[in-house]
Amino acid sequence: MISSSRPLAARERAALADLLEELGPDAPTRCEGWTTAHLAAHLVTRDRRPDTTPGYVLESTRIGRPLAAWSHRVEDRLRAGSRYADLVARVRSGPPRWLPAAWPPVSAVVDTAEYVIHHEDVRRAQPGWTPRALPREVQDRLWGNVVLFGRLAAGGVPGALVLRRSDAPRVERRYGSGTPETVVEGEPLELLLWASGRREVARVEVG
Repeated sequence: MISSSRPLAARERAALADLLEELGPDAPTRCEGWTTAHLAAHLVTRDRRPDTTPGYVLESTRIGRPLAAWSHRVEDRLRAGSRYADLVARVRSGPPRWLPAAWPPVSAVVDTAEYVIHHEDVRRAQPGWTPRALPREVQDRLWGNVVLFGRLAAGGVPGALVLRRSDAPRVERRYGSGTPETVVEGEPLELLLWASGRREVARVEVG
């Protein structure tokens, strides 16, 4: 059970750091081609190198691909030149206080989905994983992220896309119109994973 005494992004960051520490640098993740060491280096780079942000944001666009290549080169250099334990410690501590990413209102916006998704990227790559039972208030918080990610997911679905909560009657979000209509139903965490491309491990019903 997740305590509500700290912001969700901070709780997920701490839980992910614990898991990275437990598993070591060579464990698999659901990020294609990445071990836990790759993921740790990505998170530290994202936290501490604002010059890599455009590459992450625009990675899926043609104009953003050269920027993304730069961001990943920075990650690779960091991973090759750092002890894994140091990377995990930096994941845990987060960005320096003078960076906007360290400010709680900014972190709530930019880090919540990032750390929830990557926490599950590690969890769901390990044998015997099971879905977490998240409190209703956490699922409600994640629903806002689902709505945002759904806009991106809708671009790859012909016709209309409907994302529907299985834990809250009549709560859904529709993107587009016409036919066919694709309805994806699940708890917000599972919908977030589906919308962010983790479809093999998202526990949803698609119809």
